[in-house]
Amino acid sequence: LGEVDDPAISRPMTSITAAPLPRNSEQVRHLRFRLISIGLLLILAALAIDAIYIEPYRLEVTHYEINGAVKAPLKIAHLSDIHTHGLNRREREIVEILDREKPDVIVVTGDTPGQDPGNYADCREVYLKLHAPLGVWFVRGNWENEHLPRNERAYYRDAGINFLLNANGAVRPDVYMVGLDDPPTGTAKPDQALAGIPKDAYTIALFHSPGYFDHMAGRVNLCLTGHTHGGQVVVPFIKPFWLPKGCGRFLAGWYSENGTQMFVSRGIGTSVLPIRFMCRPEIAFKIGRASCRERV
Repeated sequence: LGEVDDPAISRPMTSITAAPLPRNSEQVRHLRFRLISIGLLLILAALAIDAIYIEPYRLEVTHYEINGAVKAPLKIAHLSDIHTHGLNRREREIVEILDREKPDVIVVTGDTPGQDPGNYADCREVYLKLHAPLGVWFVRGNWENEHLPRNERAYYRDAGINFLLNANGAVRPDVYMVGLDDPPTGTAKPDQALAGIPKDAYTIALFHSPGYFDHMAGRVNLCLTGHTHGGQVVVPFIKPFWLPKGCGRFLAGWYSENGTQMFVSRGIGTSVLPIRFMCRPEIAFKIGRASCRERV
């Protein structure tokens, strides 16, 4: 008998409906790649905005208590590496912070100019805004040594600044400020700078580059320095990409050697590139006495 087609009997499908899947899968991969790329670009853009426009202006105010055989408490405001271009947003905030904190004395550990050659008219605008009962004390940094102001001593005197060049001065009868020329770019003369200081005086040495600490440890009570900018761009678990000559093994914060403490400021301004990342600018206040720990 011949075969009869029965419409009730289903026959196997011969067409393959899954054929488009590889094309759909490729589209998904392309879409995922585009979304990840866009996300990374947005993250990089956000980081760039923070590094250029936000973090360089987020001044951090830190307070420390330090050991010191002083007869009365002494509040020191430490500024460094201002790299100013005049009385702008950052400089006005510095003045507001100082007015609020009311330090007894202000020290500036070099690198105030923000242009090469030194823009000393802009620096003078900033200096004239700095006031403290026991004065404003200043030492050269490498930027000053590259281009000194004309009639240097008169320039600082007229701006109300106590300029120390391998010399010392009495802040109070029990506290002396010692100022050194920037060691890598000038001529530091510690013996000359320390001459004539009473043996029982509390001595604070100001110099720009912290790599000179080994030469001052054991000779003074406290060293205040800057120069490093704290690295300026900091990536966790990675060494700083670049540090200027004269930093030595020091980056930021407190160090101690042979009975002498040193504080390395992260500074206020920027150099080379106008950016900061995970390294906010700072104004540090040191208050004698007690221990060397940051107050919460």
